[in-house]
Amino acid sequence: MTAVFHDLTPGIRRVSVRFGDRWLELPDGMTLAAALLAAGVSTFRRTPASGAPRGPFCMMGACHDCLVLIDGERVQACMTEVRDGLEADPAGGGA
Repeated sequence: MTAVFHDLTPGIRRVSVRFGDRWLELPDGMTLAAALLAAGVSTFRRTPASGAPRGPFCMMGACHDCLVLIDGERVQACMTEVRDGLEADPAGGGA
């Protein structure tokens, strides 16, 4: 998968994060939304009605398009920091 966004943090510590069925090495402390975009992940959830793909839009917590499931709870990826061992799943269907 080719990332549309560039990783601007080449020297920062990387940690293991699971998103769906993939384990990724993401920058520690970056928002999950920014880190996933830089890793090439663009679909974070699918809408319940049509299954249309959704991903980050506002990157500041206003739109809720970046919802993911962490520990069974829907959270905004743009408001969640990457940490070692974080396990997240797409919300509203598979990505």
